[in-house]
Amino acid sequence: MASIVVVGSVNADLVARVPAHPAPGETVLADSMTVLPGGKGANQAVVAARLGGDVALVGAVGTDAFAAAAVPGLRRAGVDLSAVATVPGPTGVAMVSVDDDGENVIVVVPGANGSVDAAAVERHAELVAGAAVVVVQGEIPTTGTEAAARAATGRVLLNLAPVVPVVREVLALADPLVVNAGEAWRLLTEADRPVPEDEPFAVVEELLDLGPRSVVLTLGGAGAVVLVGSDDGGPVVVPSPLVDVVDTTGAGDAFVGALAWRLAEGDGLVAAVRTAVRVGAFSVTTPGAQPSFPIGDDELPAAHR
Repeated sequence: MASIVVVGSVNADLVARVPAHPAPGETVLADSMTVLPGGKGANQAVVAARLGGDVALVGAVGTDAFAAAAVPGLRRAGVDLSAVATVPGPTGVAMVSVDDDGENVIVVVPGANGSVDAAAVERHAELVAGAAVVVVQGEIPTTGTEAAARAATGRVLLNLAPVVPVVREVLALADPLVVNAGEAWRLLTEADRPVPEDEPFAVVEELLDLGPRSVVLTLGGAGAVVLVGSDDGGPVVVPSPLVDVVDTTGAGDAFVGALAWRLAEGDGLVAAVRTAVRVGAFSVTTPGAQPSFPIGDDELPAAHR
């Protein structure tokens, strides 16, 4: 049994480099285009495995040419793919544009990821139940996300990216709930909760009131804020190392994969986040998602002092 099981998406990333992102109705010429392996589930699994975790992935690819582009990174990283199904039809595809400042805009076509529903997850319930950490996101059907959280007997890392509706019972299993600032805004807005402006401490407190056991709010180059429901110490700020940004694609997945690895190794949440921000910072210094992830932790930038 793997100590980390990721239940999530597997995509081929079509990455275009552009001087600037187009405005609505505008056409821009790209400098280049590459096809790379991606998908939030696959990315997070690759990061955790490359850092040294024992990782299995529950997911699906299609029968088209993009399937061959989507899985090589997983195989090279040593991720157990025995629970990745091949289903008729297209593989998931993410169309990514990256501008000269390294910021990205992404459109995802789910393809085969749409088949990773409750029934697909329940076929691998024993694998999920045997993991110390189970990672789920929002790029598969909500029923699959919820089935994975319910089947878990270990720690559930719920990365609501993108934000999808999950029942409160499942949200209550999250330890932690991981979202970025934009996802936090949407989650709180859809829950009809106040969204404090530029107050990350207040944001994590509102998120915790939704029911998860702990919350991690990622803030890009500013690091992350951590709040544990059972901790009377209040929110903890974890700064990020300062690095030169080349491409932010996959940075959130790098953070989540590293967080899962350290939690599976027995770190407390704040200590795990301290490593995760370093891995996220490393990932933005190189183009692409999976190609930017570290192999081991020797190359990571020093923690922010």
